[in-house]
Amino acid sequence: MTTILVTGGAGFIGANFVRFVLRHRPSYRVINVDALTYSGNLENLTDIESDSRYRFVRGDIRDGAAMAALMDEADAVVHMAAESHVDRSILDSTPFIQTNVGGTQVLLDAARKSGRAGRFLYVSTDEVYGSLALEDTDAKFTEETPLAPNSPYAASKTGGDLLCRAYHHTFGMDIVTTRCSNNFGPYQFPEKVIPLFVTNLIEGKKVPLYGDGLNVRDWLHVDDHCEAILTVLEKGRSGEVYNVGGNNEQSNVELTHAILSLMGCGGEMIQYVTDRPGHDRRYAIDASKIERELGWRPTRSAWPGALRETVEWYRTNPAWWQRVKSGEYRRYYEQQYGG
Repeated sequence: MTTILVTGGAGFIGANFVRFVLRHRPSYRVINVDALTYSGNLENLTDIESDSRYRFVRGDIRDGAAMAALMDEADAVVHMAAESHVDRSILDSTPFIQTNVGGTQVLLDAARKSGRAGRFLYVSTDEVYGSLALEDTDAKFTEETPLAPNSPYAASKTGGDLLCRAYHHTFGMDIVTTRCSNNFGPYQFPEKVIPLFVTNLIEGKKVPLYGDGLNVRDWLHVDDHCEAILTVLEKGRSGEVYNVGGNNEQSNVELTHAILSLMGCGGEMIQYVTDRPGHDRRYAIDASKIERELGWRPTRSAWPGALRETVEWYRTNPAWWQRVKSGEYRRYYEQQYGG
C-alpha cells in the first residue's frame, strides 16, 4: 500500500486533497501532518477520521526530527503546508519566511536523508510569476515565465520553489512542482474572498472590495486542483513544473456581483476599501503543458455552476463557518494539545 505524507492536510486545499486521495485511490494511505495554526481545522476532516488508511499527526514542518521520523513511513510527499494569505504577509512577513522557506528546506533535507521517501511534490502558486497587464488580455503565465514575486507571501513561495529546483539539480531528488491559480470550494478559511463575501452577506454585512475591483484572477475549483496534484504525483516528469489553472478568469468586481446575485443582494452591499499595497493586477494560467503531457484539464471550475455550488455549501453549513469565524474551533485543540 502506497503511503503519502501530506503536509498542511488540515487546511483548505490539504483537507480536500486528503479526502480526494482516499476516495479515488483505495490502495493509498495518507499521513496528514499539520501544525494546526490559525487556518488548520480538523473539522474539515471529520468524515474520514475513522478511515483506517488515514492518520493525523500534529507537527511543525520546521521540526527536523519529527519530519525525519515521518519520512521513514512515506513513499511520497505532497508538501502544501504554507502561510498563504497575502494581507497577513504584508502585516508581518516573518512567519511566511520561516514556514514557506525554512519549513520547505527542513522537509527537503528530511526527504533527502530518508531511505524510503520517494517523490516530493511541492504545491506552489501562480503568484510567483508576478503580475500581467490588464490590457494584454492574450498574455498568460507559462512554466517558462520568469519568476517575479510582488508580495512577501509570493516571495516566500518562490523561495520554496527555488529550493525544490536546487535540490533536484544538486542531489538528484525526484521533485515535481505545481503552480496553481486561485482556488475556491468548500472548507475555505473565511478570510479568503469567496467565503468571506458569502458569510458576510448571510450576516447582513457589506463585502469589502479592494480598489477599483478590476484585478483579474483565474479561478480553479479545489477538486480540479486536487485531481491535478494527484495526476502530477503519479505521472509527472521528475524536475518539471506544471501550471494548473481553471480557464476561468474573472475580475474582482465581476466575482463580487456574481456572489451578490446568487445571494439575492444588490450593489449597495459593496463597500469599496483602499487597495492593498502592491496588489497584482492580473493572473492568467496557461495549463496546456499538463493537458498535453499528462492528460489533465479542469472539469469542475466553470461558472456559474461551480460558483453557485460553492455559495450553496457555505449557506448550508453555517455551523462550520460560524465556529471558524468566532474561533470556537480552537478550543478543541487547546483542550487536546494545549494552546
